[in-house]
Amino acid sequence: MLEITLRGANLDDIPTLLEFEQRVIEAERPFDLNLKEANISYYDLNTLLSSENVALMVAEVGSQLVGCGYAEIRESKQCHVHDKHSYLGFMYVDSDFRGYGINKSLIDSLIKWSKEKHVYQFHLDVYADNQNAIRAYEKAGFKRDYINMSLSLDMVSE
Repeated sequence: MLEITLRGANLDDIPTLLEFEQRVIEAERPFDLNLKEANISYYDLNTLLSSENVALMVAEVGSQLVGCGYAEIRESKQCHVHDKHSYLGFMYVDSDFRGYGINKSLIDSLIKWSKEKHVYQFHLDVYADNQNAIRAYEKAGFKRDYINMSLSLDMVSE
């Protein structure tokens, strides 16, 4: 049985988290033709690590980081029942360690942190064509909520 440890990320984890970020971007490129070809970044790790409204968790097997994810407490839309919600992001598990429940453990840990902060609503974004990620989130209890649609006029032929 794989012994997995979850803990809060720290500054020493940044080099590995930057590698994870690039793997996330690489995996998402086929789903988003609007991503720049150049080296890009999604996350400001220093801000995530220093914010009181964010829990950035990592999963370790031995001393090797194998996954991560964060929850950020955000203001909800004025029309929503909950004043605040936790946005889950940067959910990543190294391909060699998928299938061991690490993603679910990270999500459970982030939900626990959020509940300790009295936040009970959770949101995340996932590409509509990323069926593996959708299945993983549904397995963790998430339901499809709404669809965000886009139109890029530079890609439409006249």
